Amino acid sequence: MSQARSVYDFNSAIVRQPSRSVVDGLRAGERGSPTYAGVQAEHEAYVAALRDAGVQVTVLPALESFPDSIFVEDPALVFTEGAILLRPGAASRSGEAAEIAPTLRGMFETVLDLPAGFADGGDILVTPDSVMIGLSARTDRAGAEALASCLDRLGRKAQLVATPEGVLHFKTASSLLDDETMLSTARLARSGVFKDFREIIVPEGEEPAANALRINEILMVPSEYPRTIELLDKHGYKIVPVTTTQIEMIDAGLSCMSLRWYRNGK
Repeated sequence: MSQARSVYDFNSAIVRQPSRSVVDGLRAGERGSPTYAGVQAEHEAYVAALRDAGVQVTVLPALESFPDSIFVEDPALVFTEGAILLRPGAASRSGEAAEIAPTLRGMFETVLDLPAGFADGGDILVTPDSVMIGLSARTDRAGAEALASCLDRLGRKAQLVATPEGVLHFKTASSLLDDETMLSTARLARSGVFKDFREIIVPEGEEPAANALRINEILMVPSEYPRTIELLDKHGYKIVPVTTTQIEMIDAGLSCMSLRWYRNGK
């Protein structure tokens, strides 16, 4: 009998090269502008970390017409059972799902289209028991409910939750560390959304570190947050620090830059 896999067991991923237009990516606040070379260097290090963790990475070409298209997680979701094409909530990203659709249709037997509303992959947190869908400025209730129906078709249960006001995406403030543990900002933890999990709270002032990324046996953590890294190291996680200085300027984190799944029969 094969052992059940954890939701962070991956052997396949899709990423997209940053475009030169990435410097014009969306941002909620003004934290400076990234450089193309800086984003490219961070992206290359990120892909290398995925490969070092045992993941086969498919690299798609840059899309100059879509500055935020490096963040492939927002226009789609992927699972062993199939893929779902989403509808990003930002108007400038509305064509990204159509761009990635041919790739997904070539890799998955089942590819579903979100039939209504808007939903960003950054608001979707997969846990062992459910797929949490955070309602936010980018994911509305109509989109969340439509996504729940798509997930049901793939045999997965959805749970609608609230993203704190002023937080871009649900996963901006949280990430799964293992089958029983969440990394969360204090603000999101206070909402009680993770009451069924053990919670580790990122230190005050290091809130962006809540967007860590568990891949197989390693935990990718933004390198700019030493107190969070020390905290997670004390809890026994195998930390791989990854620089995110440039992509944070355009409201992004580690989970945004890849679509990850376990491909059977690889």
